[in-house]
Amino acid sequence: MPANRLGFAENGGPFSLFQLKVTQEVITLPVFTLCAVFVFKTDKLGWNHVAGFVLLVAAVYVIFRKWQRLLGLQYA
Repeated sequence: MPANRLGFAENGGPFSLFQLKVTQEVITLPVFTLCAVFVFKTDKLGWNHVAGFVLLVAAVYVIFRKWQRLLGLQYA
């Protein structure tokens, strides 16, 4: 995917590979869910889907948080 190549830190972008992958999943899964529920009407949105989306938001927070400053860690 070209956006991942452009966004990768070693290619001049601001994101690590982990951040890019989590961002991809956070965009892809809700789009797929909306298509499955409203376009194809093959499934109903349940509490477990909502819980999964909440966990995705938590994953974004964990991946993008600067833990080194919070914990006082120094990396080489």
